[in-house]
Amino acid sequence: MQNDTDLKTILLIDDNRDDYEATFRSFRKSSLENPLHWCQSGQDALDYLKKEGEHENCSDDLPCIILLDLNMPGLDGRKVLQLLKNDNDLKRIPVIVLTTSADERDVDNCYDLGASTYIQKPVGFDGLVKAANRIKEYWFGVAFLPRER
Repeated sequence: MQNDTDLKTILLIDDNRDDYEATFRSFRKSSLENPLHWCQSGQDALDYLKKEGEHENCSDDLPCIILLDLNMPGLDGRKVLQLLKNDNDLKRIPVIVLTTSADERDVDNCYDLGASTYIQKPVGFDGLVKAANRIKEYWFGVAFLPRER
């Protein structure tokens, strides 16, 4: 069970407000209490992580995990993943690709770029709650997350 000192932020990068709200609700239903920060675009996420632009005065620590949608306008998830994994300050953050695509080329490409996990977005809220439970069990119950530098 997590305690208050373990509650590091999870970053969700997804352009769809409905997906953000459903993810937030599924995390709460799964008792995954970590703060969930939402960035609506790839560029907004990079600015948040680098504390640039409107996030210049942000005091948030780096997130412990990033949930990344692939199909976004502008800077899409594939490019964001590539930029994250090529950045010495950000490359250690586990990236869970959470997307509608089940295309084998996307799966292979994401793992080649350094994704930690690839999950197809479940259909329906119950499926999302089950996925949230599995994320909680694995990433906060079994896996060791990297420490901040």
